[in-house]
Amino acid sequence: QVQLVESGGGLVQAGGSLRLSCAASKRSISFRHMGWFRQAPGKERELVAAISSTGTYTYYEGSVKGRFTISRDDAKNTVYLQMNSLKPEDTAVYYCAAKSPGSGTHSDPSGFGSWGQGTQVTVSS
Repeated sequence: QVQLVESGGGLVQAGGSLRLSCAASKRSISFRHMGWFRQAPGKERELVAAISSTGTYTYYEGSVKGRFTISRDDAKNTVYLQMNSLKPEDTAVYYCAAKSPGSGTHSDPSGFGSWGQGTQVTVSS
């Protein structure tokens, strides 16, 4: 299991930006697909963005395409989510997750076996 800790959440006005970080420990994120999920009150958790183990491929949920960017720095064992042009509907708890090797493609929301504790993102209108 990879231990993941998110940071960077907070309160921001609509149109603003935040950068979430996910620092991994105990095991390396190398060779693992990584993802960012979010869960808003009363809604199911959804995969927002994912990046392949090599960093070559990315996935974005439709509503965040063009606004969010996922990236990874394996040397720092860290994954990032740059969020621009934030909207009130982006308000949610954001979770970082790591997929076990061999558990499917990066864009498949199943198979993520390691999770962080989440960081709150609140976008005011």
